[in-house]
Amino acid sequence: MKAVLTAAGMLAAMPAGHAQEPVDVVLVLAADVSRSMSPGELAIQRDGYAAALNHPDVLRAIGQGAYGRIAVTMFEWAGNSAIRPVFDWTLVETAADADKLSAAVQSSGPIGQRRTSISGAIRHALTLIDDAPFDGFRKVIDISGDGPNNQGQPVVEARELALARRIVINGLPLMTGDGFDGGFNIPDLDAYYGNCVIGGPGSFLVPVTSWDQFPEAIRRKLILEIGGLPPMEPTVVPAQARPAQGLRTSPGSYDCLIGEKIWEQRQWMFQDP
Repeated sequence: MKAVLTAAGMLAAMPAGHAQEPVDVVLVLAADVSRSMSPGELAIQRDGYAAALNHPDVLRAIGQGAYGRIAVTMFEWAGNSAIRPVFDWTLVETAADADKLSAAVQSSGPIGQRRTSISGAIRHALTLIDDAPFDGFRKVIDISGDGPNNQGQPVVEARELALARRIVINGLPLMTGDGFDGGFNIPDLDAYYGNCVIGGPGSFLVPVTSWDQFPEAIRRKLILEIGGLPPMEPTVVPAQARPAQGLRTSPGSYDCLIGEKIWEQRQWMFQDP
């Protein structure tokens, strides 16, 4: 049985000049823990990821790849200064490998943090991919979040950094919430993700409109990311499939700075009297 290999262990074991180990997919999971999510929602998100990572359908998708293995890392994010690793780069090839990842997620204790920097999450994910001891046939950043970018670099600029390196960004917009900072969210978050966040060949998003959808949504999303999608244009894969063009507007017509503008209007809520 192959042991789970973290980035530190792989790097220590590799002699100088050793080639990176090939895998079907190098996948970064970036989970939103901003304060617009309630403690109950954070728990549902944690449990959903834990259940998906070792689900038989996900393992079957891994086994059907050319190499039959993927590399995964996961972190939680909110504002630029609120990034916390959940688990390091790990090779997943067997059920035992996946079980260890699931246990790592289940034992994590996400805590809501202030602000929402999708651009910061993308940039952190790019750094992780740079440092990965694996060579993925495909490189994917998977971002879940319940609000627009309101801190740091504009999200479109961060997205372009990823696309220039042929790294795909997929999205899981969480379109429900009762957290403390819910006033900074927007009703058309799926359109925001479609126009401003996701990108790259075969990219897609899976909107979640109620939390009971989350476990199935993240499981389906992982299966699609591991197996790859045939379309070359961004695709929307909600509970009931609908065309991506239903969310996309003409280039430049969607305001991808909407989150920053809402923050400018409402930041007084967090200022001392």
